[in-house]
Amino acid sequence: MRCSFPLVFLFIILSMAETARATPQLLTLPPTPTLPTPEHSGTAPVNGIKIWYAEFGHGAPVILLHGGLANANYWGNQVSVLAKRYRVIVMDSRGHGRSTRNGEPFGYDLMASDVIALMDFLKIPKAAIVGWSDGAILGLDIAIYHPDRLTRLFAFAANSDPSGVKDVSQSPLFTSFIARAEKEYERLSPTPDQYKTFLDEITKMWAAQPNFSSQQLRSIIVPTWIVDGDHDEAIKRENTLFMAKEIPGARLLIQPDVSHFSFLQNPGQFNRDVLRFLKQTKGE
Repeated sequence: MRCSFPLVFLFIILSMAETARATPQLLTLPPTPTLPTPEHSGTAPVNGIKIWYAEFGHGAPVILLHGGLANANYWGNQVSVLAKRYRVIVMDSRGHGRSTRNGEPFGYDLMASDVIALMDFLKIPKAAIVGWSDGAILGLDIAIYHPDRLTRLFAFAANSDPSGVKDVSQSPLFTSFIARAEKEYERLSPTPDQYKTFLDEITKMWAAQPNFSSQQLRSIIVPTWIVDGDHDEAIKRENTLFMAKEIPGARLLIQPDVSHFSFLQNPGQFNRDVLRFLKQTKGE
């Protein structure tokens, strides 16, 4: 039986210090981790581009999807922990990191189809997805349009439409992140001199997408956790609550004393939550 609205939030964890003085980790952007040595890595020719991927560990497959402007290296603190129990796959989204892009405009439906194509290439029928920001949006897109390919979804710091995003232009952390993203793009990308074009195209996508309706969110049938940091600089809390309310049986988790970059700021907390999510059986 589906829970009523208040009970959907059984897994809410709100910081008791919500209005208290911010801790130093909230004000810092820790260094981008490095990935451990993969068991397999390479580029997959999918959808007319080349997607870079890496695999670690053995067990049920778990795909980690990074945020916009970033790359798979950002999951370095998670891979080493999750790979002890699971087959972990990371990938650079099209145009990000080591992956290429073509002339098609960036869009979440297209980028989600890249994830499905990579799963086909790796012969993965179904997987759990842990997504951050744009990666979480891709997870929601897959849950809506390709539910048969998902076992469960951990969506951290997603928004359902552009109105759910705050103005981050005055955020020192986002200013630092964008500057770091440029350097990483120049170091990793097959087109290292095209960061400005890349940024402009991603920014254009952010201004218009995603556009998940209540009806689409209500169609999601895979076990889903909607997760965010209690001090997220980018995502409006009301939009997080909206998604958790609309998705049937969704659990809401608000991680304390972290921001949009929770998995870097407090990887121990983030990893414990992901492991708890992955262990959970349907209906719990």
